[in-house]
Amino acid sequence: MSISNLSQVHPKAQIGKGVVVEPFTVIEEDVEIGENCWIGSHVTIMNGTRIGSNSKIFPGSVLGSIPQDLKFAGEESLLEIGNNVIVREYCTLNRGTKANFKTHIKDNTLLMAYVHVAHDCIIGEHNVLVNNVNLAGHVETGRYVILGGMSAVHQFVKIGDYSMIGGGSLVRKDVPPFVKAAREPLSYAGINSIGLRRKGFSNKQINHIQDIYRILFVKGYNTRQAVRIIETTIDASGEREQILAFINKTDRGVMKGFRQISS
Repeated sequence: MSISNLSQVHPKAQIGKGVVVEPFTVIEEDVEIGENCWIGSHVTIMNGTRIGSNSKIFPGSVLGSIPQDLKFAGEESLLEIGNNVIVREYCTLNRGTKANFKTHIKDNTLLMAYVHVAHDCIIGEHNVLVNNVNLAGHVETGRYVILGGMSAVHQFVKIGDYSMIGGGSLVRKDVPPFVKAAREPLSYAGINSIGLRRKGFSNKQINHIQDIYRILFVKGYNTRQAVRIIETTIDASGEREQILAFINKTDRGVMKGFRQISS
């Protein structure tokens, strides 16, 4: 463990073996940091923050600050950051409220510079949030999600596994798994075929997913009609069941279908 004498670390903070804390960083009392983490200079880690092992926090980030929610009444809550997470410069990550009592950023996720994650968000494993992404409260993302730079996500939105959101998007509706989403208003822009191939999906699986979304987003059916057709005409599979479960559980409704851009 190497803690700069120019940093202020509360003696009751739990700091794991091999942790490096650079100068001018503040770590408050109710903080736990796992083994082999690197904490850059001018970082503030506030009460209620839990960081797993092998994570890196870059200069200027503020972790575990209270929610920007006027309903917050000082309740004890957490910011949980998993293992192998990279938090780049000047990210702001708030802890939870009494709704869930924690904000959770799971393993192997990269938050690029100036990302904001609000209270009670759940960020899945292997996510990439590109520079200046802003998440309102209660947002949930699945695994292997990529959010393009300067995207803003409305509160309570859910984003499914393996999806990719174009840079500068305003995400007001839920985004189902395996897709690309772009344009304004946000709409279906095809399936994330390159990302799926990189993660080991076969051509057969990719074509199967494409058949499902062609019915849901391209043929002009409303969501209820599309779901009924998918259930009766598309062979059962793990991917089909995952998509249908996501659609059936949506609270905000899903994004729009394919929109042709006029030249």
